[in-house]
Amino acid sequence: MAKKNQEDRVIASNRKARHDYEILDTFEAGMVLTGTEVKSLREGKASLVDGFGQFYRGELYIENCYIPEYLNGSWTNHAARRRRKLLLHRQELIKIERKISEAGLTIVPLSLYFKSGRAKLEIGVARGKREFDKRQTLREKQDNREAQRAMRERNRRSA
Repeated sequence: MAKKNQEDRVIASNRKARHDYEILDTFEAGMVLTGTEVKSLREGKASLVDGFGQFYRGELYIENCYIPEYLNGSWTNHAARRRRKLLLHRQELIKIERKISEAGLTIVPLSLYFKSGRAKLEIGVARGKREFDKRQTLREKQDNREAQRAMRERNRRSA
């Protein structure tokens, strides 16, 4: 039987997080999901925009991530915005907990994807950007884009 096209495929990415936060460190975590959540993810439906990570009784949970109910599910369907446990090694949990104990740092979900048939969540320890930092980042991107465009144009003329 042929391998499905759903292997190593991004389901959702949080582009807003990269704009609003300065990502200091990233981690890959597994997630504890129910069957209907996995089926809904395989349909490519999820949103990480409002999500955040939080420690609860020594374990790391992701909250406010939206995985819609599975349409063909019955009474076993899940709540769309429930708290989901993240699976990380103990040393990674300790490292993350030490980092976010600093003022102004938080845990944000960056992307949700399948890897070898298992749902993985990329999380980042992040510091919020101020408004002028966001403008400066956008200005740098625009300047780089213009420089690349000018180099392309120059190379076309010389060739």
